Amino acid sequence: MKAKLAYGRTQLEVTLPDKNVQKILGFQQLPVIDLPSAEVNGALHVPIDSPPLHELARDKKSACVVISDITRPVPNKVLLPPILQTLEAAGIPRENIVILIGTGLHRPSTNAERIEMCGKEIVGKYRIEDHVAERKEEHVFLGDSPRNVPVWVDSRYMDAELKITTGLIESHFMAGFSGGRKAICPGICGRETIAAWHTPRFLEHENAKAGQLEDNPVHEESTWVAKKAGCDFIVNVVLNSEREIVGIVAGNLETAFERGVEIAQSLIVDTIPEPVEIVVTSGGGYPLDQTWYQTIKGIVTALDILKKDGTIIIASSCGEGLGCGEFEQIVAKFPTVESFMNAILNDGFFLVNQWQMEELGKVLRKGCVVVVTDSIPPEMLQKFYVETAPSVEAAVADALKRYGDDARIVVLPDGPYVLAQIG
Repeated sequence: MKAKLAYGRTQLEVTLPDKNVQKILGFQQLPVIDLPSAEVNGALHVPIDSPPLHELARDKKSACVVISDITRPVPNKVLLPPILQTLEAAGIPRENIVILIGTGLHRPSTNAERIEMCGKEIVGKYRIEDHVAERKEEHVFLGDSPRNVPVWVDSRYMDAELKITTGLIESHFMAGFSGGRKAICPGICGRETIAAWHTPRFLEHENAKAGQLEDNPVHEESTWVAKKAGCDFIVNVVLNSEREIVGIVAGNLETAFERGVEIAQSLIVDTIPEPVEIVVTSGGGYPLDQTWYQTIKGIVTALDILKKDGTIIIASSCGEGLGCGEFEQIVAKFPTVESFMNAILNDGFFLVNQWQMEELGKVLRKGCVVVVTDSIPPEMLQKFYVETAPSVEAAVADALKRYGDDARIVVLPDGPYVLAQIG
C-alpha cells in the first residue's frame, strides 16, 4: 500500500506491505472555518470569559502581542490584522505596539521568516522583535515559583499596559498541549526559567506527556508563570492536516485555552487497540521538521502505541541540520543513552537543551529508533543513539526481519500533530 508522510514542504510517498499495516492514524473530520478573518473579529468582540478586546484596549497606551516563531505554523496573517486594527482603533498608537516573537531558546528569526509568518505589510508597518532568552538584562525577575523556578520574563512584555498572546493549540509531548500559557513560558522567558522548567523533576513525571493536562507539572508550572506575568487576552487556533483553521478561541488565558483543547482533542486523537511492533511516522513536515531537535517530538508522540522493544521509523527533512549546537556536546560526553540518563538524574548536573535528549531517552528505554532523512549524514545521527536507513522501505524491511513477517505496522503520516493512543 501507498502512504504519504509529511516531509519538508511536500510529502514523502512510501510503499508498505499491506498485510502488516494495521491502521493509518490521522485527523478526525471537523468543518473548516470558511471566513477565518471574520471569525477572529467575532471572537475578539465576543470572547470567552473576558471583556471584548476593544474594551480592554481602551485607555491603554501600549501593547505587546506575542507570536510563535517559525517552527509553529500559526496563521499570523489571519490573526494579526484584526488584533492590530482593534488596538489602534481603541487609541493605542502604532509606534507603541510591539509584536514579540516568542523564541524560547530557539534561534532568532530572519527577515524572510518574519515576512513568511506575518506578511510584508505588517513587517513594514509594525515593530517586530525577537525574544532573546540569553539576554538577562532584557528580562524582569518576578521571584521564584512555588516549585522553586526562578521566573524571568521579557521586559517588553512586562512593560506593556496590554498583554496579548497568540498561538496554536496542538498536542505537546511534555506540556500536554501547546498554546495558551506556553506563549509566555517558555516562549518569552529567560534562560534560567526555561532551563529549570525543563529539568527531570518535571519531565520525568508520569503525567508530563502528550495530551495530558491533569496533574501534569509541566503544564501547571507554565500556567503559574503565565499568570504571574499576566495575560490580558489570548487568541489561539486549531488546525487540521491541511493547516486550515477549524477552531478559533479568544479571551481568558485559562478558560479560552481549555475550550481550544476540547476542540483539538476532538480533532487529533486517533486510537488502536494495543501496541504494535513497528510505528512509521514523520517529523510533521515544514516548519516543524526542519531540525533534528524538533524531529524528536514526532518520535516521542509515537511512544504510547509502541510495543516494548519495538521500532519507531521516522522520516524528517531536517533541512537546517541538528538545530541545536549543544546536542553535539551532549553526545560527545556520553557514549550511551544510559550514561546520559544516569547523569541528568543526579542533582546538580545540567546541560542546556538536555531536555530534548531526555525525551529521546524515554523512547530508547522502550525501543529502537530509525531515522530517514536526506539532510544529515548517517554517521552524525548515529551519535544520538539512533539507527539510520536510506529509505522508509528499507527500514521497514529490516524491522520485519527483526520481528517476523507477521509484525504489525501503524502509520502516523502527520507525526506529532496526531495524538496516537491505545483505546
